[in-house]
Amino acid sequence: MFGDSESLGTWDARTIVTNMFPLLVVLCTIVLWAGITLEEAEHLLNEFGLLAVMVPTMVGAGGNLGTILSSRLTTRLHLGTTELDFHDRILWANVAAVLALAVTIFTTLAVGAWAIGRVIGASLSLSALLTISIVSGMSVAVLAVLFSFATTYGSYRLGIDPDDTTIPVVTNVVDVFGMVIFLGVSRLVLL
Repeated sequence: MFGDSESLGTWDARTIVTNMFPLLVVLCTIVLWAGITLEEAEHLLNEFGLLAVMVPTMVGAGGNLGTILSSRLTTRLHLGTTELDFHDRILWANVAAVLALAVTIFTTLAVGAWAIGRVIGASLSLSALLTISIVSGMSVAVLAVLFSFATTYGSYRLGIDPDDTTIPVVTNVVDVFGMVIFLGVSRLVLL
């Protein structure tokens, strides 16, 4: 397995703060980029109001998918039932489950936004919304999987408890890049 699990199981507040404070400062800076990106997309969101309805779910779902996988990987590492082995069937089953969940969530998001659009008289077609939602959503899901692996195994290798690092790193990074991807795909499809 990856190392001495005793070195990871600390409940010492000083160790947790020492490990997490610099990381959280960097993540706060990264999240500021999301706000700037959203502000720069104000014209697009004003022109196509349904996109603004989709943003919170798009961004939140991507981070959630990543944390689901990170949590499962971290649990298996702590239990000693996995290592970074690309022949591990359970590992790939978890990845497949996250991607299948992503297809379901992002398809539902597009259909829900389209239904809202029908009620309020918005002019975006179902096909445009499906394209935006599924392309950007699956891109975000793949990004979430990659960052889940990198953060979980990287933390474990460095002797830092992945429980302390995976959720903040995966959610923040995927939220920011999810926003950028969503707005980029929306521009390509609609403009």
